[in-house]
Amino acid sequence: MRFFFTAVFLALWMAAASGAVRIKDVASIKGVRENQLVGYGLVVGLQGTGDTLQNAPFTGQSLQSMMDRMGVNVRQANLRTRNVAAVIVTADLAPFAARGSRMDVTVSSLGDASSLMGGTLLLTSLSGVDGQIYAISQGAVAVTGFAAQGQGETLTQGVPTAGRVPNGATVEREISTRMPEDGALSLQLRNPDFATAVRIADAINGYTWMRYRRRGAAHEESPNAVMLCKPPGVGATHFVAEIGELLVEPDTPARVVVDARTGTVVIGQDVQISPVAVTQGSLTVRVNETPQVSQPAPFSNRGRTVVTPQTEIDAEESGGQMRMLKGRSLRQLVAGLNRIGLKPPGIIAILQAIKAAGALQADIVIQ
Repeated sequence: MRFFFTAVFLALWMAAASGAVRIKDVASIKGVRENQLVGYGLVVGLQGTGDTLQNAPFTGQSLQSMMDRMGVNVRQANLRTRNVAAVIVTADLAPFAARGSRMDVTVSSLGDASSLMGGTLLLTSLSGVDGQIYAISQGAVAVTGFAAQGQGETLTQGVPTAGRVPNGATVEREISTRMPEDGALSLQLRNPDFATAVRIADAINGYTWMRYRRRGAAHEESPNAVMLCKPPGVGATHFVAEIGELLVEPDTPARVVVDARTGTVVIGQDVQISPVAVTQGSLTVRVNETPQVSQPAPFSNRGRTVVTPQTEIDAEESGGQMRMLKGRSLRQLVAGLNRIGLKPPGIIAILQAIKAAGALQADIVIQ
């Protein structure tokens, strides 16, 4: 009966909150986060695309140290191998990762190696910011890019000097991340907003009242934090799992993001434009060069054949029609911009001009 009531309540809540998102997708428990790991290692087995030991002395030193540990003395040898590359290994240690679990690692070249394709990462320890070793990594490096070079041309696709080792690291030390069974929990919003924090608190309070007959289980502390107080007799993990499935409609600021380099324009849902009249014209200038050859008269002693330039310049201006532009919703705004018939550079220029006129009720972020 208990699980049936929960399922029915969640179904009704989802039906009432169409277009909303789950709380677990917009907020997370404070203190539950990933931790970055880093290590230094060697990749071997390359087909002559590794580091040049003269240009990357740290690769030669690492190779000598590794051979010493294996009982091979190469201190006096002049190493010239190109099958070894020094790399930096990075990984993200997930919260609650148990000892013995696997995770992916990223391998990036540190020297002048041209490609890591076909290489194998040797046993590398991964440390945290505190200097402790939390994982060890080893395995074949998967590289998606490639580089081909000839005498007259070089072709490179992707980044051949970086790759990944799927499930290449094993967790050796756990990070103590425990859910407090007694005390308050804190939800951190990924995009801080006053309205979103209030809606999350209201959704949790409504659920806990209907589910546990308990009031005040959540209250907004700041735009990026919602404090939780779990009902008695319920585990913290169980309570977080329940409220994580509740649906809320997050509020976002009215914002227009413009990337002038690629011509990308992203318009938020709440962006509005007050009624304005917009005209946009384009000036096209065409320059045609038609060189002509001028030859001297027959039997001319001092004449020379020369090329005389002939230039034609034509200027044409199009557009210039005045149109009304307004939008109280995203659909109306997009329809108004499409009605003008502009390309992305023209839309960017018009949005900036409308913002300067004070008719664009949003912030413009230029990247």
